[in-house]
Amino acid sequence: MKKLFVWAGGLVALVVALMLLGGSMLPLLGGAHSLDIEGVATKHGRASTPDDDGWAHYGGDAGGGRYSAINTITPENVGALEIAWEYKTGDMKRPDKTRWRSATEGTPLLIDDALIFCTPFNEIIAIDPGSGAEKWRFDPEINLDQEPANQFICRGVAHWRDQAAPDDAKCASRIFMGTNNGRLISIDIKSGTLCTEFGAGGIVNIDPGMDLLWPGEFQITSPPVILNDIVVVGSAISDNARVIAPSGAVRAFDARSGAPKWTFDAIPREAIAENMGDWKGSQPPVEGHANVWAPMSVDQARGLIILPTSSPSPDFYGGLRPGDNRYANSVVALDGETGRVVWSFQTVHHDVWDYDLPAQPGLYSVWRDGRRHDVVAQVTKTGLVFVLDRDTGEPFLPIEEMPVPQGGASGEALSPTQPMPVLTPPIVPNMLSPSDAFGITWLDKRYCANAIKGARAEGLFTPPSEQGTLIYPSNAGGANWGGAAFDPARNLLVVNMSNFAHHVQLIPADKVAAAKKVMHDAEIAPQTGAPFGVKREVLLSPLGLPCTPPPWGVIAGVDLDTGAIVWRKTLGTVEELAAGLKIKLGTPNVGGPIITAGGLVFIGAAMDNYLRAFDVETGAELWKGKLPASAQATPMAYEWKGRRYVVIYAGGQANMGTPLGDSVVAFSLPE
Repeated sequence: MKKLFVWAGGLVALVVALMLLGGSMLPLLGGAHSLDIEGVATKHGRASTPDDDGWAHYGGDAGGGRYSAINTITPENVGALEIAWEYKTGDMKRPDKTRWRSATEGTPLLIDDALIFCTPFNEIIAIDPGSGAEKWRFDPEINLDQEPANQFICRGVAHWRDQAAPDDAKCASRIFMGTNNGRLISIDIKSGTLCTEFGAGGIVNIDPGMDLLWPGEFQITSPPVILNDIVVVGSAISDNARVIAPSGAVRAFDARSGAPKWTFDAIPREAIAENMGDWKGSQPPVEGHANVWAPMSVDQARGLIILPTSSPSPDFYGGLRPGDNRYANSVVALDGETGRVVWSFQTVHHDVWDYDLPAQPGLYSVWRDGRRHDVVAQVTKTGLVFVLDRDTGEPFLPIEEMPVPQGGASGEALSPTQPMPVLTPPIVPNMLSPSDAFGITWLDKRYCANAIKGARAEGLFTPPSEQGTLIYPSNAGGANWGGAAFDPARNLLVVNMSNFAHHVQLIPADKVAAAKKVMHDAEIAPQTGAPFGVKREVLLSPLGLPCTPPPWGVIAGVDLDTGAIVWRKTLGTVEELAAGLKIKLGTPNVGGPIITAGGLVFIGAAMDNYLRAFDVETGAELWKGKLPASAQATPMAYEWKGRRYVVIYAGGQANMGTPLGDSVVAFSLPE
């Protein structure tokens, strides 16, 4: 996941300003920038709903539906939810220097008689689903002194049952986890001990293919996926360090032995010579990455592993990698047995904006005119939603190539067009002009207006420049790794997105070192091997607030039959970050939603300490439950011994500056 910068301090300034102004600024927060955008009523499809009351996969099911058949918690009684139990991992006792390099983003699985999840530091813990009592824990003892490229993160684990082994055999049922130090680990689900026949004593060490610049340059942060007896894992690689960077290969292993099965590299290196064309640069096209750091999906019936690939290296200059960079920034369907490409669809050509695919592809069934259509829905950082046919990868909802801004940096060759969905408008804005500038005082607003005026800001896909370019939505999203949820009874996709901008400026390579000495607090990356380094920062006012107009976080429902945005609402308040002030500005958010058959959407994600429930029909916020810390994680739901639970991991996100914690919290209706 790309770094989200801390702007929470500015919210305190907002409180002070509002107090000084006697609340006179409150009307400004509505008006032209309405916080609730109503849509038409949802259309009901004819889909049947799942009858599984568990949560056996990271995304609820292998296709990331994030849908629970629990129907006894409803809009009428959700207000009665209360905390049933709370479990603490103990991570808050770790040294500050360790905790403040972590992001708690895990979602538990319900397997047999245990809830199983991973901590940011790759401990795997099993707890009782009804009480939260600890059953066992496993610590792989990763090196916590390394400097992780993307914080210490573990979003989830995967489960595999060996159909050839007796049920009572050791490791007949296994948990797989990727680690922050690039290992794939297999443990027995009953005892929490290593399955020693897998790899070397239960561990496969992933070879990144080249020497790392530092130990944390290469990580695994999202859960593996499993198809039959094959376990597949991606990787997270530090951005913008260098042009010749580690490969983002996806790797498959035998689930019993750990023996390699296949490798898929989104950069077809054997074809690089053919891609050179009329290239006249000082070196041939070279690139790394195009990795899969976000969660993957599995279509068991079709035997497909479906990947969301990222951008090639480096993010903000592509002159050394001409062409569209096929398979990068793409939804790619692989044959699960061989790793062969079955189909692919590229959402961004020749990415120079860090607009990689950040979320699990959603494998859904959409009903139209009484017929079921199996689709893949991909939410993106650009705020766009792509819906593809699952058999062919062709658009299910129409997509057209449209002209985009040109005039890239010296040596750059931009794509003249980019694919754009036709029927679904962007969920968040992508055009910013000086007149849009937000500020709580005249001076604040004027500063933001001048900052926008001084940068290239020609809308979506304005190329990075030495002048400075606004990337809007930010390269942190739009959507991020939390992805979306799908209601099969309504054809309704629900997704949360952030609404702020990044200012990106290219720096000539020979001036990068000097820029770092002058701008100590800025994020400056060398992009070693390219003619430019890059400076990236959130577009903020002097008070530390986003220059973009609120809401800064939204949640929306999209009809996947028609593409229409059915409803769109503000997500989050500044309450936790601004001395209790309950202004509904929305906040940047990570973590995703789930939907239940009772007609509810549950989500944390925002920069306040709440789990919320929304009406899936209207988007109305119906309930929020107080958490001991913020929850930049995706919840899950299940039934256990006749009682229904909604569970979320509340541990905060250091890069966002949200309150940290170490609690797994279960909500339920009173017994």
